Amino acid sequence: MRILLSGYYGFGNVGDEALLQVIVAQLRARYPFATLDVLSAAPDETAHDLAVSATPRWDQGAIRAAITRADIVLSGGGGLLQNATSLKSLLYYAGIIRTALRAGKRTMVFAQSIGPLDFWGKRTVRECCKGLHAATVRDGRSRALLGPLVPGTPIERTADPVFLYDPPAPSGAHSGALPDAEPLVIVAVRKTAHYADGVPVLAAAVDRLAERHGARVAFVPFGGMPDAEAATSVIRKCRSKPMLVPCESLDEIADALRRATLVIGVRLHALILAVRFGIPFLAVPYDPKVTGLLEDVEYPLAPLWTPGTRGDSARIDALVDGAWLRRDELAAHLRAAAAKQVALARRNFDVLDELATKARR
Repeated sequence: MRILLSGYYGFGNVGDEALLQVIVAQLRARYPFATLDVLSAAPDETAHDLAVSATPRWDQGAIRAAITRADIVLSGGGGLLQNATSLKSLLYYAGIIRTALRAGKRTMVFAQSIGPLDFWGKRTVRECCKGLHAATVRDGRSRALLGPLVPGTPIERTADPVFLYDPPAPSGAHSGALPDAEPLVIVAVRKTAHYADGVPVLAAAVDRLAERHGARVAFVPFGGMPDAEAATSVIRKCRSKPMLVPCESLDEIADALRRATLVIGVRLHALILAVRFGIPFLAVPYDPKVTGLLEDVEYPLAPLWTPGTRGDSARIDALVDGAWLRRDELAAHLRAAAAKQVALARRNFDVLDELATKARR
């Protein structure tokens, strides 16, 4: 069997590369003799790092050939079917689905968050996904949005595959330049709509944690240089002295997060890993997929800041203090929620098993 993976792969974004790493590991465990092919922006690097076949994602001829060779085409995981980024991005991912379906390939939307979609976005998904064989989505909102666009396609609400990530055992020797002092707070930020309004909110939260609660704060850039620039804009606003710590691999980031007492997340996969490890967090719902995660784990804390609003200093202080004082309670809540999310994440691959069985007939 040959499985083709389409996603935001090969761009150096740790969250998306974590998705790919976990998906490849799970597929290998279930289908040890399958050939895995990944559409990647850096095919040589992807092939080397994961020992898979890789196809350049910008080469339309190579993509068509990869689809022709495939038995199953997976679109995901991630947030691919949305046009908040651009209609061009949506047309790319939806076009791969359409090409695969027209080629008669078993095709599945795999562990995606759907939306936001405007009128043209919904029309694109409806037209390109006619005949889709199966879909799994990461939250209930995505299921409600996708369902009317692909009538007749079975859709299951599952969870992000990164919930299945198992970090290596702690070695005691921490990579990077993370501080040894505790308590440690990890912050993962990215540029979002209205990010300039969020900078003083994030800086105020960092200063409150450092000055009131004695935390050592470290920014970890999940998305490489753009995230480092976003972090720097916050650090410059801080009275305290937070650090910017480069962590280049998923294992390094997981090591940092497992040491943390609290996480501030403007990155979905920072929050997913916080749930996975039972680390309390303050979230910034920059995208509906973050809101979906908060709803699915029934997180009891309000967001630190919502893009499009301005922060109130008294509210920020109250949220930070509440998160800090309730951290044991929040950690217990997240550990229970994580167990449910792990089971849901496995369901993505169970649905794929069902599709693979049909493909063999």
